Amino acid sequence: MTPAELSQAVQVAVRAAVEAGELSVDVPESVTVERPKNRDHGDYATNVALQLAKPAGKPPRAVAELVAARLRELPGVAKVDIAGPGFLNITLDAASQGELARSIVEAGEAYGRNEALKGLRINLEFVSANPTGPIHIGGVRWAAVGDSLARILKATGAEVATEYYLNDAGVQISKFAASLKAAANGEPVPADGYVGEYITDIAKAITDGVPGILELPADEQLQAFRTHGLKLMVAEIQRSMDEFGTHFDTWFSEQTLHDSGAVTKAIERLREQGHVFDEDGAIWLRTTDFGDDKDRVLIKADGETTYFAADAAYYLSKRDRGSEVSVYMLGADHHGYVNRLKAIAACAGDDMDRNIEVKIGQFVKMLRDGEEVRMSKRAGNIITIDDVVEWIGVDAARYTLSRSSTDSTITLDINVLTSQTNENPVYYVQYAHARMCSVARKAAGLGIDKGADFEPGLLATEWESALLGQLAAFPGEVAKAGRFREPHHVARYLEKLAGEYHRFWENCQILPKAGEELTDTHRARLWLVEATRTVLANGLTLLGVSAPERM
Repeated sequence: MTPAELSQAVQVAVRAAVEAGELSVDVPESVTVERPKNRDHGDYATNVALQLAKPAGKPPRAVAELVAARLRELPGVAKVDIAGPGFLNITLDAASQGELARSIVEAGEAYGRNEALKGLRINLEFVSANPTGPIHIGGVRWAAVGDSLARILKATGAEVATEYYLNDAGVQISKFAASLKAAANGEPVPADGYVGEYITDIAKAITDGVPGILELPADEQLQAFRTHGLKLMVAEIQRSMDEFGTHFDTWFSEQTLHDSGAVTKAIERLREQGHVFDEDGAIWLRTTDFGDDKDRVLIKADGETTYFAADAAYYLSKRDRGSEVSVYMLGADHHGYVNRLKAIAACAGDDMDRNIEVKIGQFVKMLRDGEEVRMSKRAGNIITIDDVVEWIGVDAARYTLSRSSTDSTITLDINVLTSQTNENPVYYVQYAHARMCSVARKAAGLGIDKGADFEPGLLATEWESALLGQLAAFPGEVAKAGRFREPHHVARYLEKLAGEYHRFWENCQILPKAGEELTDTHRARLWLVEATRTVLANGLTLLGVSAPERM
């Protein structure tokens, strides 16, 4: 019996009490069933009686007894105790709990998937670094977290469109073009220009690929470097994302918002909503009505369109393309964008607490030999995604960047993340998977098959029970990660599961020793090993991390 099945059973018990006239309440749409920290309190616990007591007009323990009486009649339920003010502690018999291993193996890749967010249409935008240089360490964090979150949201039933917003219009692109032109002509880099070997490399690629570019008039030459440099830089970013295993459904160009007239139309739409006003020759959006610290200029008095106007047009574009919830994943230096982006949604007539979410990712540091690494040779003054991959690899980077809440600053220790010890979290989890594959290989080598005659009641030791409990929690952890938009719940779960497996492996003999007879207990444990391997592989897949068979 899975937690989901037990939750439904509790719900049915409540409904039966209502239909019998013993309770006068609305049957809850869902019931929370959790694994208690203290195993003396049973296999699962629910506080449903506490939730229903007030509307029922009965003491919580009286409500609990009505529900418990029906649960005790269910096959697979060994006992139900009422604890404290009215908690229900439920203990399953070994066979009912062990049956989960068969369910997981039969479900395979589908185990853990659920419909917690079924039908919700989400536009998930992340990384979106300016196409003026390689992706830096902050963008690497969002590449890992954003892609993992997209996988998790899809696993919980949401319809997800991933998007990279290319800021390919404006001053920074002009500075990028001027830097390329200067490098190609052997001139000093302009003030506030871009430096690093990558600028020299791109400039050379352009001069090699566009014969005669240096003979063009200055204005035409600058435009050519802008066009070709932007194309090459975007291609470089796309290559890095592909090699990092991060996929985007859409690469959205800011310039298209201006070229298509979308910015002008957006301002007109917001004016119709009553939130655009004219003052001092400029056009403004009254965002202070919705919590922003000041109103924002859309078009300056000189007629120049602001970045904020493009932001407004971009949000409306997402909504027009079917997004129900637009999730923005921004860097630590973008705290000031939260209220202004939410205000755009509100000015557009949307619910700023539902239709738009803005997540801020904190800074990332890298250490080597106890010293902070700050610079990249190629980029000049930043650590790039290629540096991270070269130093610790894709798996270690993706896993480690996804295993912490984005609210916290994290440190990646190159020495730890390249070591094959339990201090390395990705190694700890991947090694558990490889160990399970090794068991399967050894069993095959001995001619042992787990067989179809699985006896789940034989998985009765405390270590088997603990491992089964962790396996049962996986769908709930996936649902929680999707609901809160936090992939780290999956990563931390995998570490707990790996720990439970290692304890099971140390205390339970899985395969018969030499000369020992093969028993049904051995076969049952092979089912449990395969179930655990399935869950670890499924969890690692959600994080975009490989599940190696050998290490």
